[in-house]
Amino acid sequence: MDDARILLVLGTSAGGVGRHVRTLASGLARRGHRVAVAGPRETQERFAFTEVGAGFLAVPIADRPHPGSDLRAMAALRGAGADLVHAHGLRAGALAALALTGRRVPVAVTLHNALTAGGAVGAVYRALERVVARRAEVVLPVSPDLGARMTGLGARRVVPAVVPAPPLPAAGRTPGRTRDELGVPAARPLLLTVARLAQQKGLETLLDAAAAVPDALFVVAGDGPLRGPLEARIAAEGLPVRLLGDRADIPDLLAAADAVVVPSRWEGQPLSLQEALRAGRPVIATAVGGLPGMVGEAGLLVPYGDVAALAGAVRRVLGESGLAARLAEASARRGAALPGEEDAVVAALAVYRSILGTASGQRD
Repeated sequence: MDDARILLVLGTSAGGVGRHVRTLASGLARRGHRVAVAGPRETQERFAFTEVGAGFLAVPIADRPHPGSDLRAMAALRGAGADLVHAHGLRAGALAALALTGRRVPVAVTLHNALTAGGAVGAVYRALERVVARRAEVVLPVSPDLGARMTGLGARRVVPAVVPAPPLPAAGRTPGRTRDELGVPAARPLLLTVARLAQQKGLETLLDAAAAVPDALFVVAGDGPLRGPLEARIAAEGLPVRLLGDRADIPDLLAAADAVVVPSRWEGQPLSLQEALRAGRPVIATAVGGLPGMVGEAGLLVPYGDVAALAGAVRRVLGESGLAARLAEASARRGAALPGEEDAVVAALAVYRSILGTASGQRD
């Protein structure tokens, strides 16, 4: 294991996957392992893998099928000289598995997202799921539903992924000052959602629920392709929702919020929820993907797309005596127990040892 050449592979990433790969690369390099990262050139520019001791190989792994670049990517992965490949994401995993079939190079694949696309794109991605399930040595899903799907597709081994929760920086302002800067009176309930403004995040349902709780203010930190349509609807209907755009002061917003709302269609183990738990905030979330296991007794769960249930849960947290305090205490406990970066590296090494046939007790 000490001499193994480990290759971490990822596709286009703007956030969580890239941070996770950097964490693994850093931890492996600190332990003296030979580790390199393969992915689009812009991932190195964004996440600076070489600054933490990893090599970098530019490989054109796009977020959509592209025969020419896919063939070039597979050729690059075959020529990388790795002893073990750990790919992150469905497309990266499928390309790695196809490229290394018959090469006696074991492939582990961490699945970070669920398949939500339909039509022709959905059909392609379902085919990629079958490739990963049948050709990867081990699949590491970030949520139980992904694991069950891979098992159903014939995966030989499924091990839950350990996704680290970074420490939450201390708030730089008091909750009162943050509310003042937002123009929110102390007596008005403040609900926070941290999310990219994209279809997966269930923001239309959030707007519907906000209309039913007009005394509260719902703020959304994040940006994305749906900003224009959401802003137009908020203005047209006079909804109690404010889009804040990308923010660098998430700890301040969390400290000022009465609760955090996660209305998503699907999530694995999102950073936004990790941060909410680290901050000890009550949570209202949809019962999808990895959210139920993360939230536990720290919040209320509702079905995805159920406006009445979401609005009702918000009213309960804001109005039921003692509920918010109990949820906040449970949230802080769960936040303190979240895995850290060291846990993620140790878990990855255990998987690597097992698939390389190294004794599990060997020290790195």
